[in-house]
Amino acid sequence: MSDTEIGLHLHDNDIAPGDERGDGREIAEGILGYLVGLGLATLITVVAFFVSGTSLVWQPSIPIALMVLAIAQMGVHLVFFLHVTTGPESYNNVLALAFGVLIVFLLIVGSLWIMTHLNHNMMPMERIMRMQD
Repeated sequence: MSDTEIGLHLHDNDIAPGDERGDGREIAEGILGYLVGLGLATLITVVAFFVSGTSLVWQPSIPIALMVLAIAQMGVHLVFFLHVTTGPESYNNVLALAFGVLIVFLLIVGSLWIMTHLNHNMMPMERIMRMQD
């Protein structure tokens, strides 16, 4: 047997995610996971609409409650639909997610910093009006 043939046989068990052969039980577990995620996502959405439209909740706490529910909604989507978990097989997914969050954070902070400094360094309107006369 040549080295090439040995190398080909070593990778016979490599299967891409989603291409695994599954019996009926594994498929049912997958569908059940999606249905649980759908139920949780729907419940969080209904609770968010209830919180924002009712007078039963203390008014100053509504934005905080909506932020908490939004974070919970993101968590449900990451775990149940995108299958991002803390397992060793999803290490690259977690790194990609963390990198994406870092980039968004840098864009928001950078934009706010630029807008603050542009506003601070801008010439006063009275001086601009005198220059045009």
